[in-house]
Amino acid sequence: MPSSEYVVRRSTTRLGSILAVLCLLLAGCANMGDVRQPIPTRLIPAPQADASDAGLRQEIPHKLLVIVLPGRGDSVANLDHVGIAKAIQKAWPDADVMLTGTALGYYMQGAVWKRLHDEVVEPARRQGYTQIWMSGASLGGMGTLLYEQHYPGELTGLVLWAPYLGEKPLLKEIDIAGGLAPWQPGPVPALVDNNNFQHETWRWLQGWIDKSDPAQRVWLGFGEHDKLRYAMPAFTPLLSADHVFMRPGRHAWTTWNLLAIEMFQRIRAQQK
Repeated sequence: MPSSEYVVRRSTTRLGSILAVLCLLLAGCANMGDVRQPIPTRLIPAPQADASDAGLRQEIPHKLLVIVLPGRGDSVANLDHVGIAKAIQKAWPDADVMLTGTALGYYMQGAVWKRLHDEVVEPARRQGYTQIWMSGASLGGMGTLLYEQHYPGELTGLVLWAPYLGEKPLLKEIDIAGGLAPWQPGPVPALVDNNNFQHETWRWLQGWIDKSDPAQRVWLGFGEHDKLRYAMPAFTPLLSADHVFMRPGRHAWTTWNLLAIEMFQRIRAQQK
């Protein structure tokens, strides 16, 4: 299996232009964000926690945090409006939820994973969180995978809702090869650019085959009429079967909220 160590040599400037193309692929990416500012966040304390005692929470914070990355065009305010934090906490009442505003501009900077690590994940660890999950929909699902790619194994788990995983021609190539295992990605390129970004993402995912860690730590949900469903047949064999949820619905938060409730209920039950 080809090594995935090449990712540390990824060109951040090239990745910025790659993600500009991604904006066109996903269509309607209007929210760029202000990358000169820290990543916007909003902490939704667990219903079981006493959020009124701010001093106590600073000394003894809740131990469980779920970080949510937005989809295209989403903001922190929009994530709050669609109710994803309420959905997660309905399933897992002792979870704090951190809504983030990692809009497309942060991706186009070329190192959204590092900013998430430095500005969100590491501060959470310093505050005492011992379980940190990251979740995201569409663009946010890809961002969650990018974080895992650059900081492997640091998250307790990943919850993905219809992540963007590339365009149909590449998925057809993998299908014609007989699936991801027999697919031959070819030599590792010197640089990752607009022409091979999707291809190299799948090379990295190919490294998950027969590894128990990703299979046990990654959860996937999507609607049966989701516009990105075409990528799922190549991705789902990498995961445990009971970590994959296909339910009625489309590429929308109305679908992902329902999936979040069911998926986090299952996650919580497995941790007991």
